[in-house]
Amino acid sequence: MARTRSEQSRRAILESALSLARSGGYGKLTVDAVAAAAGVGKQTIYRWWRSLGEVVLDTLREHAKSLPAPETGSLEGDLTAFLGATFRLQRGPNGTAEVLRGLMAEAQLDDGFAPSFAEFIEARRAVLRSIVLRHVPAARGSEAEATVDMLFGAMWYRMLVKHGPLDSAFAQTLAALAARQHGEKR
Repeated sequence: MARTRSEQSRRAILESALSLARSGGYGKLTVDAVAAAAGVGKQTIYRWWRSLGEVVLDTLREHAKSLPAPETGSLEGDLTAFLGATFRLQRGPNGTAEVLRGLMAEAQLDDGFAPSFAEFIEARRAVLRSIVLRHVPAARGSEAEATVDMLFGAMWYRMLVKHGPLDSAFAQTLAALAARQHGEKR
C-alpha cells in the first residue's frame, strides 16, 4: 500500500530546503539537514523525490508560479515587468540566484537531474515566448526563440559570471533592446 504525501510535511520539506540552500549555499545542502529542519525522516524525502536538487527545484517551481505574463499594452512594458519581477525574485539575501547557480551546476554534472532542470527552465521560457508572440505574432520560430535566448542568456550570464547586477535598470535595457529589435516604437 503506497503512502500518500502529507501536505504539511511536503511544505515543511520544501520551505526548509530553500531556506537552507539560501542561507548556507546549495553546495552545502544535505538531506540530513533538510530532514531535521522539516521535522521528518530523511527516508520521507527519498520516498518523494529522486534527489535534493529535485526538492529545491519543486520549491522554485512554486515560486515561479507567482511570476505571471504581464499585460501592459506594449512589448517593452511587458518585458520590463516580467524581467523586473524575475530579477527581484533572484536578488538579495532571500533571492534565488545562488540557488539557481547551484542547480545549473548540478544539471551539468547529473544526467538524471538535467531533464528536470531543463523542464523548469523551459516553463519560464514558454511564458517569455508567449509575451513576445503576443506583441509580435510574426516572430514565430527562430526569431521568437532567439529573442528568448537573448533575454534569458543575458540574465544567466550575469547570474553565473556576476559581472553586473540583475536590477530594474538592466530589465529596462533588455526590454528596450528586444522591443527595438521587433520594431516597437517608443
